[in-house]
Amino acid sequence: MLRVAHVIKVTTIAGAETHLLTLLAGLRARQVDAQIIVLVEPRTPMDDYVQALERRGIPVQRLTIFADMDPTLPPRLRALVRLMKPHILHTHLFHADLYGAIAAKWALRRTALITSRHNDNAFRRREPYRSLNHRLWQMVDAGIAISDSIARFAVEVEGAPLPKIQTIRYGLDYRAQRLPERRAERVTLRDQLGLDVDAPVAGIVCRLVEQKGVSYGLQAFAHVLKQIPAARLVIAGDGPLRNELEAEAAVLGIESAVRFLGWRDDVPQLMNAFDVLLMPSLWEGFGLVILEAMSRQVPVIASAVSAIPEIVAHGETGLLVPPRDVDAMTAALIQLLGDAPLRRHMGMLAEDRLETRFTARRMVDETIRLYGKVI
Repeated sequence: MLRVAHVIKVTTIAGAETHLLTLLAGLRARQVDAQIIVLVEPRTPMDDYVQALERRGIPVQRLTIFADMDPTLPPRLRALVRLMKPHILHTHLFHADLYGAIAAKWALRRTALITSRHNDNAFRRREPYRSLNHRLWQMVDAGIAISDSIARFAVEVEGAPLPKIQTIRYGLDYRAQRLPERRAERVTLRDQLGLDVDAPVAGIVCRLVEQKGVSYGLQAFAHVLKQIPAARLVIAGDGPLRNELEAEAAVLGIESAVRFLGWRDDVPQLMNAFDVLLMPSLWEGFGLVILEAMSRQVPVIASAVSAIPEIVAHGETGLLVPPRDVDAMTAALIQLLGDAPLRRHMGMLAEDRLETRFTARRMVDETIRLYGKVI
């Protein structure tokens, strides 16, 4: 049986971490012995994430990383890799890429090395990260980019050899819902949230950090309310900017029309309460939440950044706007919140697009084929 050890540093549960829950479970269902080594900081042991992995039957090992440059980690990781004896070491995000490459190089047996690129973070353009990533690309046997835009970034900025990199987009493992089921869930959720069942509702689902551009969404929604007074905005997520964003909603005079829900573990179900998903991000790795919206036939209004134009078909499954462009975002919200037939049409096309391009089965199939090429 093919044995693969994944490595990732985890400080929060975001896109890459959620992706691995789906990927590893899918690999194990296909008779790949997929395991994971989770690097954690001393103050954030990430028990919730470890438990989520274990609930899916994924074997987990946890190692503490004490600093960005931790000289104690390479020997500890190397010892664990030697014990696990994987055919492939598959790393995710910068710390795992760096320390995983060292562990693979020092392993007693031949261990193929694969890296996955999940984002085009600005820090990767700076030294020493740029040079380190260039060196790391020389050491890996293959690389996965989660979008074509990330693949271009890896080649142009990090010097990734083009023959080594392959785009394998995120995929969603979901169950299609019948219309009566979606409608029933919508009524229940809106009642729980204190929303009128017929109110036009936009939703934002993200960590409340600067990258997600939520402030621009609030500003746009303030303009929307002037034309659609019954509209409501629901924000699901938490983060360091929550208090600041709640204060901004009050300053804009829209606090009574905005619901801050905090972190939710029922995002796919929550989508049924929305008429539109708003994603005003300044940059994104992929935007996994867009797939969750598509699975519930919810059209998306999103910034045309990073991988998002590869997911959202502008004018078909949603609308794309320039980042930070409050006027464009306002116009898009007014267009969709005010046109239920258009929303329904876009929502159906969105689910069709999900089923043909962004399924977990397709993602797992392509990953297994790549594994076969490097061993």
